[in-house]
Amino acid sequence: MFIATGAGSGYLPIAPGTWGSAVGVLLWLLLGRLAPIPYFSLVGVLFVLGVFSAGAAEKIVDRPDPGVVVIDEIVGQLIALSLVPAHPAAVFAGFCLFRFFDILKPFPVGWIDSNLHGGLGIMLDDVVAGLYALLALQAGLWLIKML
Repeated sequence: MFIATGAGSGYLPIAPGTWGSAVGVLLWLLLGRLAPIPYFSLVGVLFVLGVFSAGAAEKIVDRPDPGVVVIDEIVGQLIALSLVPAHPAAVFAGFCLFRFFDILKPFPVGWIDSNLHGGLGIMLDDVVAGLYALLALQAGLWLIKML
């Protein structure tokens, strides 16, 4: 439960997914300076741990995709911020974009959320939302550079 709840952040009141995303930002502050291979390796390890811990937490809580499980938001946020420059505005934009795509659930995020179950389903929709946020953020940064 410690891993699944993002060190307990999933138990915080009101919008546990947002708290989980905030933990993802804090973790990015520690890991964001790593070279790409170690960074993505750690994100991959967290994804695998997330699949198992989220699936176990789902059984413990006896509810599908329980709100207290936020390891999926942490991993999704780490994906969204994976290529971001170390600038507060860029990090804030990455946080907001990830929350936007995680809540809005554009295809296939919503489909994954509705049709894949267990730990893999819990994790995978946030991975795709993180990829959408990553792409949107990189496009925005590219546009800003072009201006």
